[in-house]
Amino acid sequence: MSIEPTDETLMLRYRDGDLGAFQELYRRHSGGLYRFVAWRSPRRDWVDEIAQDSWIGLHQARARYQPQASFRTYLYQIARNRLIDLQRQPQALLASELGADRDGAPLFDQLADGAHAASHADARHSNQEQALDARQRQAGLHAAIYTLPVEQKEALVLQQFSGMSLEEIAALVDAPVETVKSRLRYAMRKLREQLSTGLAAQGEQA
Repeated sequence: MSIEPTDETLMLRYRDGDLGAFQELYRRHSGGLYRFVAWRSPRRDWVDEIAQDSWIGLHQARARYQPQASFRTYLYQIARNRLIDLQRQPQALLASELGADRDGAPLFDQLADGAHAASHADARHSNQEQALDARQRQAGLHAAIYTLPVEQKEALVLQQFSGMSLEEIAALVDAPVETVKSRLRYAMRKLREQLSTGLAAQGEQA
């Protein structure tokens, strides 16, 4: 039984000219990176550009790659830096647009890991009510996540949607593990409060 190479091994192979190794890295991480950027970016029209630039940046930096952190941390840091660069440009968003703009939510709805559940239910006429309920819960969750402070939202998305460990998140955001834990605790607490409020409001309307 063959053992699949790690991301870091694949990146070292790619560094040495193995294009097949890059294709496997892209297969493993393109979806997760896109979701991370979609959540993190305050503008929808930046998402494709940042995701593409991240892979280009990885290609350009491949000769300097050293597996000091996980490959995923390395890749996401490139995306994070690209986003910061865009926000620092003179044509950056107005302050009122940052963080509060939820236009990215519908885009992420199409990419989120759980989106297929609603689509599958909607495909069957007998389950239309179930599909509607699933989409409403998903929309409520996304809306609640978008109201979180940036650092809490980032930590939550990295853990829950990108599957990063606490140590990987800490390395990516350059913060102690305990700080990441605190951000996640606060984020989950706020989500529970908002979702509970939303469910109560739905119950009253019913």
